[in-house]
Amino acid sequence: MFPETALVTGGASGIGAAIVERLEDDGARVTVLDVAEGFDVSEPSAWETVDAVELACLNAGVVTGLEDVRQLSDEGYRRVLATNVDGVVFGVRRMAKVMLEGGAIVVTASLAGLTTMATDPIYAGTKHFLVGFVRSVAPQLEARGIRINAVCPAIVDTPMLGPVRDRVQATGIDLLTPEEIADSVLTAARDGTTGQAWTCLPGRAPEKHEFPRFFESA
Repeated sequence: MFPETALVTGGASGIGAAIVERLEDDGARVTVLDVAEGFDVSEPSAWETVDAVELACLNAGVVTGLEDVRQLSDEGYRRVLATNVDGVVFGVRRMAKVMLEGGAIVVTASLAGLTTMATDPIYAGTKHFLVGFVRSVAPQLEARGIRINAVCPAIVDTPMLGPVRDRVQATGIDLLTPEEIADSVLTAARDGTTGQAWTCLPGRAPEKHEFPRFFESA
């Protein structure tokens, strides 16, 4: 069963912990890379110590928690970019160097990366980057026999929601569970396609998002 080996960033809690549990239940040997255990995904030198695995789940992410960009500090801005963007770019770069043919990368993006999220524009911006990055880097990785996809969940019931959780539930919006996203990650990893953005919505199986075709090949 694919994979036999895996790594999960942000694997100590939330969606990451659910991915780890799901992989281990399937018999995979999983390496957890989490800031709680001393691994900083935004530090390039840290990635140089990471060995090849069959599946890399680049999941670590944070929010600013701010709607009003006037309140955004330099530190808060750079923190979310470092985790959400640098952590994925450096992870993909490392896997592109060491991952063997047949390997796969799954990036945890967000439905906010396919639409808008007025409650946290900076977070949404980082997720738009991830979707664009995954789609754009897919061809060169495919040439090396490596697949890369993104999962784009709606709102997930994790500690990252914080005080927003009560407001979301008050609106009647259904929350996804981390376990549902873990299943979606494995679906994307095992599908055999690449460069896809898989939407994850409550009560529905994960689906490949259909992007408009602006250019048709001759």
